[in-house]
Amino acid sequence: MSRAKRPRDPNQLAKLVVNIATNQQKDGDIETDTSAQSQGGKRGGAARAASLTPEQREDNARLAAEARWKKD
Repeated sequence: MSRAKRPRDPNQLAKLVVNIATNQQKDGDIETDTSAQSQGGKRGGAARAASLTPEQREDNARLAAEARWKKD
């Protein structure tokens, strides 16, 4: 059984340590963030693509292709 990762933010980690020390939270009970922001590119790209018009998507694809095949 694997344990959940501890927060990387020093303030959140300090709060977790205090909660564990005062028995307000168990060591293995780390809350996980399932919001879209925590998902990063997994959901953001799809949401952005859905909001673009076909012309905007075409322009973005053209710019990406030009950058990909650009000679140094």
